[in-house]
Amino acid sequence: MILALLQIFIFPGFLFLFILALAGEYFDRKLYARMQNRVGPPWFQPFADFVKLLAKELIIPEQADKIIFRILPLAACASVVTAFLFMPIWKAGSLFSFKGDIVAVIYIMTIPTLTYFLGGWYSRSLYSLIGSMRVLTQLFSYEVPLLMAVLAPGILASSWTFSTVIDFYWAKGFLFLVNIIGFGVALIAVHGKLEKVPFDIPEAETEIVAGTFTEYTGPLYAYFKLAMNMQAIAAATLLAAAFMPFGYKSGFILGIIIYLLKITFIIALLTVIRTIFARIRIDQMVRFCWKLLTPLALLQITINIIIKAVT
Repeated sequence: MILALLQIFIFPGFLFLFILALAGEYFDRKLYARMQNRVGPPWFQPFADFVKLLAKELIIPEQADKIIFRILPLAACASVVTAFLFMPIWKAGSLFSFKGDIVAVIYIMTIPTLTYFLGGWYSRSLYSLIGSMRVLTQLFSYEVPLLMAVLAPGILASSWTFSTVIDFYWAKGFLFLVNIIGFGVALIAVHGKLEKVPFDIPEAETEIVAGTFTEYTGPLYAYFKLAMNMQAIAAATLLAAAFMPFGYKSGFILGIIIYLLKITFIIALLTVIRTIFARIRIDQMVRFCWKLLTPLALLQITINIIIKAVT
């Protein structure tokens, strides 16, 4: 019991994910700044911002549902940590591995997005309501291609379990490269899930202040921001496990190093995307996901089905 609690709350659970989330935010902001010919923040800035928000006054709108308003940020953090515990880090199996865990992780990772929607909805603010509706609209746009793209590698492995998929591609050399289209689709869909430019439509500060988070202040806003940073690490971990099956047979130390390199690479790609593109409209986001990402994800599935049939 004590060991399980240490794994959940220390490593590879909450504390480990918390540190990675702050480090990932720093790397993202620093790289983003350097690409814009700016200096960027110091290494401790994400932690300082988090502590500063914790110390600020908590203000709850008079018309908001006060209980739900308080619970949602904590639910967002808890759901991200839960999903992270089911993902492989330094070995093929996760801390709590089970059959079909890839599907479970994808669905658990939709919970934070739903908390963003509910947070705006129960704030009873006009800006928050507009932002929450945009959150839900984006969810219905990127979730289908993301699900299809992440599950595509499992078709060749005849399994949607992390350990089985990793073992299959580990034994097949460079066969994982056939999933490159799916990786591209998943990367862009994750960008929408994280609500980063050009998909920061729900938080478009030049249009709707801070969107769904407009009424959140102090500690509750800190928890929401922490959930989004942890979600970025969890999403990068998911893509690494599904599309980069190398490094999981290298032992603990080397496995951790390779894992960190993989998520750093994925976060760097996300940063490059948000650097070179400008925000698009919500209708453009919907058309892009359904008319381009979804057919490409379907193409990846078709390719994998054909390869599986002829091999």
